[in-house]
Amino acid sequence: MPDHPSKLFDIQQSLEYHHRYSTDLGSLYQGDCLNFLQAIPSESIDMVFADPPFNLGKNYGKGINDQLLDAEYLEWSYSWISELIRIIKPGGAILLFNLPKWLISYGSYLNQAGMMFRHWIACRMPKAFPRGKKLSPAHYGLLYYTKGEPSTFNKVYIPIPVCRHCGKEIRDYGGHRKKLNPQGLNLMDIFDMPEEVWCDESLEAHSTNQLWTPAEDLWDDIPTVRHSKHKTRGANELAPIMLERLIALTTNPHDLILDPFGGSGTTYYAAEKLQRRWLGIEIGEIDPAIHRLQNLHQGQVALWESARGIV
Repeated sequence: MPDHPSKLFDIQQSLEYHHRYSTDLGSLYQGDCLNFLQAIPSESIDMVFADPPFNLGKNYGKGINDQLLDAEYLEWSYSWISELIRIIKPGGAILLFNLPKWLISYGSYLNQAGMMFRHWIACRMPKAFPRGKKLSPAHYGLLYYTKGEPSTFNKVYIPIPVCRHCGKEIRDYGGHRKKLNPQGLNLMDIFDMPEEVWCDESLEAHSTNQLWTPAEDLWDDIPTVRHSKHKTRGANELAPIMLERLIALTTNPHDLILDPFGGSGTTYYAAEKLQRRWLGIEIGEIDPAIHRLQNLHQGQVALWESARGIV
């Protein structure tokens, strides 16, 4: 078993951040992520997932301004993205979740820094209303870059989508139905149906008779965390199904994951479930993340937010 993340780095308590919680696999800090990132040695992290505030004027707590001028927001974004580029290992993955408006600039910055573009994953999250002269927004973007060729890329499979009423397949495979991989479909770059799950490709048997398919880059099965009975904090949060999938795709057990915008602790929760080491920090309210990790270790797992796959 590799060393605990807290032993790898000389991350001491400071005026900018301080330690709040640890498990056998990771440590959570509270404070400014930029100061925290600057304390991490270069090329020491296997995978980073970042879900920053979207600059939409949301309330993330005292002292957090989520309504900057566009130029100020991008300048702030580039400051922490440059640190992510520095600390990621050769072959490591950087995954940035945001609105398409900001991801266009993020991608340009990563390209100029010599990072390798892998995917723009579209995460379909409809039921939003159009504002002004715009189409109704129906997806967030997830940029996937690596520092050179990826050192880890695990095949992720999902079951062929079927109608929950009649049980028949939903998609038309253009006459090539018999040529599909018996293991299932490969993960696509768009989430497609709420019933989709993932599974490690090394598993020869699945717990269902349903045929499986490689996943794509449009993901439609990420439930939005909007209902009060599912939310663990007032501000936005992500369902763990997304993080479980990304972690399974880009890392192996005991790899080291970093999330500099901890939020409700979704990344750390998913890392714990999949036996990855992790480091995290959150500048605002941190108790929801701590409670989520404590609940996990007490066996309290909400079934709705699981990847529903075979780990």
